[in-house]
Amino acid sequence: MLNIVVFGAPGCGKGTQSELIVKKYDLFHISTGSVLRMEIEKQTELGKLAEEYIHDGHLLPDDLIIKMLADILESNPNEKGFIFDGFPRTIAQAKSLDRLLYGRNTGITACFNLDVEEKNLIARMLKRGEEQGRCDDTSDTIRKRLEIYRIRTEPLIAYYKKQGKLFKIKGDKFVDDVFEDIREILDRLIYQNK
Repeated sequence: MLNIVVFGAPGCGKGTQSELIVKKYDLFHISTGSVLRMEIEKQTELGKLAEEYIHDGHLLPDDLIIKMLADILESNPNEKGFIFDGFPRTIAQAKSLDRLLYGRNTGITACFNLDVEEKNLIARMLKRGEEQGRCDDTSDTIRKRLEIYRIRTEPLIAYYKKQGKLFKIKGDKFVDDVFEDIREILDRLIYQNK
């Protein structure tokens, strides 16, 4: 089973690259952000709670996210693999994800860290906020999100590097060039695991 984590600072292109990986390798795409935005749109109980956290630039509690992921994995038992787009965001979440996958006799195959300069991240998110009307892409919220990323999510670099699963990808390039870097690594890993 091919299980991939795509992470990086907000606005680094996680969603775009995840979609390309999904199309190429026929994986099930789990974007916690998209799932939460859908819940917010439907105004479910989870959606209302998520909206409060996101509006303030905070992450949702781990137990809520893990339960949501467990439900998705349980509902899709016959997939070739999963791509985790924007999750985990903390060491505690990474450990919970490892346990969740281990309980299903699998694990993370590779973790791609999309590295983009901060000025480019801010420009991308402001543009996205204007085009898509996303409430989490305002100047103040972007600054909060980047600060939270540095404190809580950047430690994942060391976590996955220690496991030998981290691949740093330069994300400032054209979308297709970034994907080509990811594809080369995935094809090599697939070949090695045959």
